[in-house]
Amino acid sequence: MFQLHPRLQADTLEIGRLTLCELRLMNDSRFPWIILVPMREAVTELHQLSVGEQQLLLAESSSVANCLAEMETVEKINVAALGNLVAQFHWHLVGRSRTDPCWPGPVWGCGEAQPYTGEQAEGLILSIRRFLDL
Repeated sequence: MFQLHPRLQADTLEIGRLTLCELRLMNDSRFPWIILVPMREAVTELHQLSVGEQQLLLAESSSVANCLAEMETVEKINVAALGNLVAQFHWHLVGRSRTDPCWPGPVWGCGEAQPYTGEQAEGLILSIRRFLDL
C-alpha cells in the first residue's frame, strides 16, 4: 500500500491526486515548487515504474509544467529526481526566474526555506487545483 515518506509529508502541502501521482507543494514560498509522487509502493527509481506508468508520469508532469508556466513569475521550469535524502521516488518541478534568490544555481542547498502563510498556501493550491481540474 502506498504511503508518503514522512519527510515529504513534513516538507510539503497536499494539492491533490492525479491518476498516478499525488501532488504536493513544497512549503517554500521562494519558488512555485510542485512534487509528483507516484502512488506505488516501494518505488525508488524511475525505471521501476512500468512503461505505461512512466508515460503517465510524463503526461502528468507536463500538465503540472503547463500550470507552472502560466504563473507570472516563472521563466524556466527545473525538473529533477534526486532521491538522495528521500529514497521514495518523487519528481520535482520548480518554477524559476532570474529574480529568484538562487538563480541561476539549483534550489537545493540555497538558503533557508520560507514557508507559505496559510493564506498564501490556500490561494496557490486552489489555483493549481483549478488549473488541473482537481
